Amino acid sequence: MRQITLGSTGITVPQNAFGALPIQRVSTEMAVKLLRRAYEGGMRFFDTARAYSDSEVKVGEAFDGMREKVFIATKTGAKTPEEVRAQVETSLKNLRTDYIDIYQFHCADQCYRPGDGTGMYECMEELKKEGKIRHIGITAHKLYIAEEAVESGLYETLQYPFSYLSSEKEIALVKKCKEANMGFIAMKGLAGGLINRSEAAMAFMSQFDNALPIWGIQKEKELEEWLSYMAETPTMNEELTAYIEKEQKELTGEFCRGCGYCMPCPAGIMINQCARMSLMLRRAPSKAWLTPQMQAEMKKIEVCLHCNQCMKKCPYELNTPELLKKNYEDYKKVLAGEVKVQ
Repeated sequence: MRQITLGSTGITVPQNAFGALPIQRVSTEMAVKLLRRAYEGGMRFFDTARAYSDSEVKVGEAFDGMREKVFIATKTGAKTPEEVRAQVETSLKNLRTDYIDIYQFHCADQCYRPGDGTGMYECMEELKKEGKIRHIGITAHKLYIAEEAVESGLYETLQYPFSYLSSEKEIALVKKCKEANMGFIAMKGLAGGLINRSEAAMAFMSQFDNALPIWGIQKEKELEEWLSYMAETPTMNEELTAYIEKEQKELTGEFCRGCGYCMPCPAGIMINQCARMSLMLRRAPSKAWLTPQMQAEMKKIEVCLHCNQCMKKCPYELNTPELLKKNYEDYKKVLAGEVKVQ
């Protein structure tokens, strides 16, 4: 079982970690079952966020009484020091703990620094001195912000989307973190569901000895798959290399990762699913995507207000209205039988 050290934090844990965003979609009983099974199977790092509805509460219940045996990272999307303090208190209560191992600025739209006038970084430093948090981290979706965070030397960890669909610049970012002794936490290792072969995803990730992937888990089958790789980790070979190269060619260009930061939509469009419908129809059994319910969701694209709020909020700076339009046109062709899918 490989061990990953998160830079200067000194936190060293087994190579696979638990991304707790999806457990907000399951019952507390199931969430606790998954989290405890993950621990039994060797996982020791669990990542959640104040924004993930009741995820923190479920993590707190799962590890109540055994806090010192796991590492817990959470995040704040606050925009003022006062909000940061309020949110950290809520997180501590939810997690049933008196400290957070890594506290991260969530989906940061700037690299906070001491003396920048916001007071945000100073607030984190104060929380660290008070013992409420042990390490200061940042999560980003925009490459230039991530690069600035690494170069600043202010943050102990960076969380950033990373998978075999990542660009050369993003691969270079992981290497820069290693050179800077900064922990790298890899989110969206399955590219929001577009990657559907976990063996390939794991083999690619294993090439980077400083990257700790947090796999989003909400089903027992998914969890057991990742746990199986603890003992027998897939490695790159000719077949997987060829497979990944084919995937990269197929998925070049702009595509929706399904992160949902564009939501809610004023017109009620389920953007994070509808804007990537064409790819999902071709990469997963299409039956679930062609139900009357999904047809009704896709039809909502017709009433798009073109307010462009989704574009402003998209961390990948996609032309979301145009993506919606293209996906809807393709979807109608699939329904009409003009295009064959799985």
